[in-house]
Amino acid sequence: MNRLMARIRAFFGLSRRETRGFLILLPLLVFSLFITPSYRWWKAGQKRDFTKENQELDSLLAHWKWGEKKDSVNEIEIQLFKFNPNIATEEDLTNLGFPSNLANRIENYRSKNGRFVIKSDLMKLYGMDSALYARLYPFIDLPIETPTKTFQTTLSDKKQFSPSKEKFDLNLADTTQLIRIYGIGSKLSQRIIKYRNALGGFISMNQLHEVYGLDSIVVSELNEKAFVSTDFQLVQIAINSATDKELAAHPYISNKLAKAIAAYRFQHGNFTSLQDLTKIALVDEVFYTKIKPYLTLNP
Repeated sequence: MNRLMARIRAFFGLSRRETRGFLILLPLLVFSLFITPSYRWWKAGQKRDFTKENQELDSLLAHWKWGEKKDSVNEIEIQLFKFNPNIATEEDLTNLGFPSNLANRIENYRSKNGRFVIKSDLMKLYGMDSALYARLYPFIDLPIETPTKTFQTTLSDKKQFSPSKEKFDLNLADTTQLIRIYGIGSKLSQRIIKYRNALGGFISMNQLHEVYGLDSIVVSELNEKAFVSTDFQLVQIAINSATDKELAAHPYISNKLAKAIAAYRFQHGNFTSLQDLTKIALVDEVFYTKIKPYLTLNP
């Protein structure tokens, strides 16, 4: 024992008192390290009696009321009946099994003068499920193929349909004429006229691409049935007298540019020519060519 203590003192540089304390603490430390895993190992080997717990579970099961689980998806009973997607109400579509978002999409499509001509037109609708289409196919009240005309158009029929074949002036058109175009509803027609008035008139059919909500298909339809007259008198802005707010009201002129034009007038006086606009840093040649038809020096 004395030899062990001597070696510990020599190795750790401890005094006699510190060495005795070390020899007492060392077994306690080893005991504390192994006591917890040893207890767990011993506990795991013991057999546990779950009789009491089983009795409680059996008692709970005896009072449990068993019932059929209701699926919320099946709460709406699907009814199959003959329908025409051009006139069926949103409630009818829902009862047939259409999801609410798809039924709403059909409503929006019809509000823009969209029409389903044959059965397969339903599959062109975004979000239409092929399984749903196959289930509803026998009940769709539409022809399978586009019907061909077997009768000869009479003179009165030609007179009746001739106005729709004539092109109309886009700058003089009202909402009634625009709504006749496939894909344009009341909102889009009002938006076209509002943008036309804000511009001061169209100078090119390409400006229709600037109208929010008009896709390329609708623009193509308008190109076939409308035109922009070169004789139309545009509403022009007098840049020497218009305020910055009046300038900024034009779709092509930003608030920043309107203030720059007003500041230029304040510093240099009135514009002597429209070309002077290019002296403003915000106006390049491309933009100047675009805005020039809508500007004038004097009212």
